Amino acid sequence: MRLRKLLIWSMLSVALSAYGQVRNIPQDAERGNIRHLQDMLVEIGGKPQRLAPGAQIRDASNRLIVPAAVPAGAPVKYVLDAAGMVRRVWILTPKEAAQR
Repeated sequence: MRLRKLLIWSMLSVALSAYGQVRNIPQDAERGNIRHLQDMLVEIGGKPQRLAPGAQIRDASNRLIVPAAVPAGAPVKYVLDAAGMVRRVWILTPKEAAQR
């Protein structure tokens, strides 16, 4: 009985910690709309941009996704690396997109 309670408590604490995960979008991240073009090439704000090696794209649920899974025209915030390539992308939730 005690083991069962411990197991339930452990599962609940893991689930709650994942639910409370905060998205850390930098204040200086640029805003635009994204569309996947091909391979490691995306279009943000009507301008083709190359994704940096190891680039991360996070969906509205903060999960990592591949470039081909990006919904066309999705509002995003993104950060460029020193070479001018897209390093990190966050697809915005409707609530985040409504904020300016």
